[in-house]
Amino acid sequence: MIRVLLADDEPLIRAGIAAILSSDPGITVVAQARDGHEAVALARRERPDVALLDIQMPGADGFTAVGAIRRACPSTAIAMLTTFGQDDYVARALDGGANGFLLKAAPPRELITGVRTVAEGGAFLSPKVTGRVVAGFRSRREFRTEAAEERLGALTPRERQVLALVGAGMSNAEVGRALHLAEDTVKTHVSAVLTRLGVRNRVQAALIAHDAGLTADS
Repeated sequence: MIRVLLADDEPLIRAGIAAILSSDPGITVVAQARDGHEAVALARRERPDVALLDIQMPGADGFTAVGAIRRACPSTAIAMLTTFGQDDYVARALDGGANGFLLKAAPPRELITGVRTVAEGGAFLSPKVTGRVVAGFRSRREFRTEAAEERLGALTPRERQVLALVGAGMSNAEVGRALHLAEDTVKTHVSAVLTRLGVRNRVQAALIAHDAGLTADS
């Protein structure tokens, strides 16, 4: 059973997301918080598997809560809730140690998949906004072009193809369809890409792809 802490200052959003997550028999929402301070206190008490945090909350916001929960409950995975207008906030949250982020308006199955992915130690980025988040990261030039090209040398030709499509914002299922691969095979390739590049999640891998000029037709 995956135990989830949900934090959002809007009661209707909390109730809606809690209902969606609870529809999965393998997920239970053990606590709900109205702000960052309450989220940190409840995380310390409940030790959830996943903390699902809104970014903008009164008192302590999501950024503050990420750091505090990371220090108090290092085994708790953290996913952020966001909207399409908060790409810069998402970048800061991922830099702060969040394992990924979900859209508040995402389809129910995507929310459940995201929670399950981070609970299992993976990183989840809503496929619909990958390109926009990458664009925001690129302006900071965290990975320089020369260094990125050198890191791509560790990849096999197939892994480069997979990375190019991930960099284009495709989900695992979409990559599988494009390359005629089973989704489980794509997951294996993505995991290998992350390991070879020495990055934590597909957002950082996509950054390297973009900085190296790797495209879907490369």
